Amino acid sequence: MFSLASASPGEKVALPALPRHATSHKPPILPPCSQGPTFGVKGGAAGGGYAQIVPMEEFNLHLTGDIHAITAANNLLAAAIDTRMLHEDTQSDEALLRRLCPPKKDGSRPFAAVMLKRLAKLGVPKEKWGDASLLSPEEAKAFARVDIDPDTITWQRVVDTCDRFLRGVTVGTGAKEKGRTRETGFDITVASEVMAVLALCTDLKDMRQRLGRMVVASSRAGQPVTADDLGVGGALTVLMMDAVKPTLMQTLEGTPCFVHAGPFANIATGHSSVISDRIALKLVGPEGYVVTEAGFGADIGFEKTANIKCRVSGIKPKVAVLVATVRALKTHGGGPPVSAGKPLADEYKNENLPLLEAGCSNMTKHIENICKFGVAPVVAVNRFTTDTDAEIELVKQQALAAGASAAVEASHWAHGGAGATELAQAVVDACAAVDAQGSKFQFLYPAELSLKGKIEKVAGEIYGADGVTYSEKAEAQLAAYEAAGYGSFPVCLAKTHLSLSADPALKGRPTGFSVHVREARASVGAGFVYPLLGEIMTIPGLPTRPGFYDVDIDFDTGKVVGLF
Repeated sequence: MFSLASASPGEKVALPALPRHATSHKPPILPPCSQGPTFGVKGGAAGGGYAQIVPMEEFNLHLTGDIHAITAANNLLAAAIDTRMLHEDTQSDEALLRRLCPPKKDGSRPFAAVMLKRLAKLGVPKEKWGDASLLSPEEAKAFARVDIDPDTITWQRVVDTCDRFLRGVTVGTGAKEKGRTRETGFDITVASEVMAVLALCTDLKDMRQRLGRMVVASSRAGQPVTADDLGVGGALTVLMMDAVKPTLMQTLEGTPCFVHAGPFANIATGHSSVISDRIALKLVGPEGYVVTEAGFGADIGFEKTANIKCRVSGIKPKVAVLVATVRALKTHGGGPPVSAGKPLADEYKNENLPLLEAGCSNMTKHIENICKFGVAPVVAVNRFTTDTDAEIELVKQQALAAGASAAVEASHWAHGGAGATELAQAVVDACAAVDAQGSKFQFLYPAELSLKGKIEKVAGEIYGADGVTYSEKAEAQLAAYEAAGYGSFPVCLAKTHLSLSADPALKGRPTGFSVHVREARASVGAGFVYPLLGEIMTIPGLPTRPGFYDVDIDFDTGKVVGLF
């Protein structure tokens, strides 16, 4: 069985959750983790209050080092790209082949195992795969020269820190590299395709294949250049061989929880790993329940889970738990922004039913989006101490009127499991109803729809946009991806999580807007195309007062303090 849940619409201070799957009286939860945002504006990914995963400090920092493994793998591939271009620019065909396939003592010149993939791609006869000296001059040149077109490179370096000054950088300015400079930039680690591969792969062998086929650029002849073309696919897998294993943790009450993968939904796919879902389902058995995360709202996290992850895993969700808060909905109703470090406005501390009712239009759209996939929506109203009974009741009424299967108050932050028993029962009941009627799960679009058709389907039906515009760069990229055979891929639209639109200033349920695709990247290893909408940044920046001001060590106890 399968249950899903979503973060509060546009809410930055509530718990970021999106459950999916169904299996056990103590459901494993599968949230992402990342060190970088911990020191920016984001709260701890382990949750808060009595709804925490422990040990919280390890969860929010390095844990098992999976994030660091992804960073290392991503940046090894970036180094391989620039290094290969340097050596191809400074060596003859013969010299390149000699260094790529140096002679052994017996005079033979064998290929490394990863090189056989490139020979197969080039159509070199298998009888020549045993020795580089058997290649014709034309074959030797094609093998040794990947011939990357620098203007087509889409692979960027990553770092797990919110460092806005790395969004644009110039590489190749060293003494020995001068004359070969190029403009590039950094993404945050969770936006790396390596992270998406970790979240979508089914085992280590599948990960190896996906990492090897990741496309980083095109050759001057217009052919896709992959990690295996650069000979680095195997090394990437070795760096990731431990990261592919989920981490078993627990809540404060002892509920088992897998922690694995963390591709943020605003700039990536937003879900926990396929591997951890499958393990959890096996552990709880056919009568249990598994809750798995799909970050942020039903416009990004849930949409990407349904259209991307579910295609890969074959698992069909039955219930989606949409988490809403009075405070978030008031923001969407026209309330002032909620900012870290600033006093909470009176609108959020006092009852204001008209403002709340106006903001419920945002929740209504999220519920409608879930229903488009044939999944039953259950709304969890996360209660804050400033919320009134009348406000909670209004949200519940609006949710039920919009088509939610159930709408219940939840106070697990303050009361732990006891504060979520009504929510858990609502999920169980909704799953039972789906079992009785049969699953109606469906994708939003068929695989054969064009890439632009898929983008416009998501923008129109999920965001409510009137249309989509494209930059010249995006037009060319999408056309090239269609020509290269990637047109059947699903799309993973990167946009703000603060609005149903691509403009964070448009709250509630905006209408009369269009979205602009400024760039598109092909995540061939992960298996999707990755359009960037509006002004979304793939590496966040730090605020005036980052979280690191509060982080330190208490030397009397040896404990970390200030981590949310």
